[in-house]
Amino acid sequence: MLNFTVGPVQSEDYVREIGSEQVPYFRTPEFSEVMFENERLVLKFAKAAEGSRAVFITGSGTASMEASVINTLTKNDKAIVVNGGSFGHRFSEILDIHKIPHDDITLETGKALKKEHLSAFEGKGYTAFLVNVHETSTGVHYDMDLISDFCKRNGIFLIVDAISSFLADEFDMARLGADIMLTGSQKALACPPGVSIIVTSPRALKRIEAADAGCMYLDLKRALSNGERGQTPFTPAVGTLLQINARLKKIDEAGGVEAEIKRINGLAEYFREKIKAFPFETVSESPSNAVTSLRPTNGVSAYSIFTVLKDEYKIWVCPNGGELKEKILRVGHIGALTMRDYDELFKALEDMRARKLI
Repeated sequence: MLNFTVGPVQSEDYVREIGSEQVPYFRTPEFSEVMFENERLVLKFAKAAEGSRAVFITGSGTASMEASVINTLTKNDKAIVVNGGSFGHRFSEILDIHKIPHDDITLETGKALKKEHLSAFEGKGYTAFLVNVHETSTGVHYDMDLISDFCKRNGIFLIVDAISSFLADEFDMARLGADIMLTGSQKALACPPGVSIIVTSPRALKRIEAADAGCMYLDLKRALSNGERGQTPFTPAVGTLLQINARLKKIDEAGGVEAEIKRINGLAEYFREKIKAFPFETVSESPSNAVTSLRPTNGVSAYSIFTVLKDEYKIWVCPNGGELKEKILRVGHIGALTMRDYDELFKALEDMRARKLI
């Protein structure tokens, strides 16, 4: 099987080998040292400000999206959400569930965020801004400098879901003034799913300390307190955290976040150049390195292309759901992939074209 989805992605052999081992007991000094190193390297790669902390949640990215909201925002806040796809909509849903006032910037599929979208919100008393910097459902990567400048001008608390963008696209948390950054184990970290990470700035830490999360499992005060001793308040996904540790160390040894971004960018550029020979158009006005979203130009169902590749060629690309199911498919560039892997995908697409399936 070749996996070009956006997560879970393919893992390196050394990561998979850890997954085959017996899971060790974790209330030990040895595991605490692993967690201290995990936090140090995540903060380093996120370029977080001094005094920032990282929390490891055993739960998908949505768990950390919700934890970030309930631990830092209240009904007295007034939020802006960039809603350009299913994951932007998820932030909006979370705010609705917890009755936090918000307004959405609703974008058409594949469209970039522009200055004019923000101008209507200038000086209107908004206190929080929530964005999925890479809207994974459409492949759009939003202009973080534009968002950062807007939030700084207006004194707005900035929550950034970088779940599929972290390690794939440049992100300097301190320079951007981001207060919270989220990521997940199954994206560019290329580990199994089940762990999400919340990086918190000093300003976010103050909000968390003052907050009443109203829950136990996602209470970040508990998580931060336990993190001071290299532990988690509840039993974590121990094996996955060990795999994350190995992956972070390997990235660090190979040149750090800059080298990893360059590697992923090279794969994205290789794919985007070669796909021009096939009947697809790219969807995103501002694509992330992590994924390319494609729309068939000859009326063929995007979902049928996904199905044929999966069933007949043992190649997985990423389908979409809802109204985009038949219109858009996505090809990822994160995980343990090589240019040879893409050549196999192009060989399959060439065969499908000869069979008049695309």
